Amino acid sequence: MLRNAKVATRLPAKDLDRARAFYSEKLGLEPTEQREGGLRYAGATGEFAIFVSAGTQSGTHTQMGWEVEDIEATVRELRARGVAFEEYDLPGLKTVDGIAEITGNYPSKGIGERGAWFRDSEGNLLGIGQPVRS
Repeated sequence: MLRNAKVATRLPAKDLDRARAFYSEKLGLEPTEQREGGLRYAGATGEFAIFVSAGTQSGTHTQMGWEVEDIEATVRELRARGVAFEEYDLPGLKTVDGIAEITGNYPSKGIGERGAWFRDSEGNLLGIGQPVRS
């Protein structure tokens, strides 16, 4: 039933104006539509919405991510816009200057991945990844 359905991410926000400013000023994204209590953004192959919520984000896992062609250039550009990247030093996951080398990937994507993570204005943990092809 869901095999042919579109997939879309939903991210909660306590302050929709603050979230809109973050996505515009820091990520260079503008909503394609808006409604009372929500903003919808469209990308090349997907969409996400930010909605007003009284709930609390756990922020302990990646809630949305983008696949990019050049992670160093993307991190550099986002840092220039004021985005702060998370640094990790955990067993199996260590970032260097905000970017981690990750072993393994889905076979159709490559042999590994390079990843980086940051938080939006509402505490949602967002990621960017670049597949490492064989």
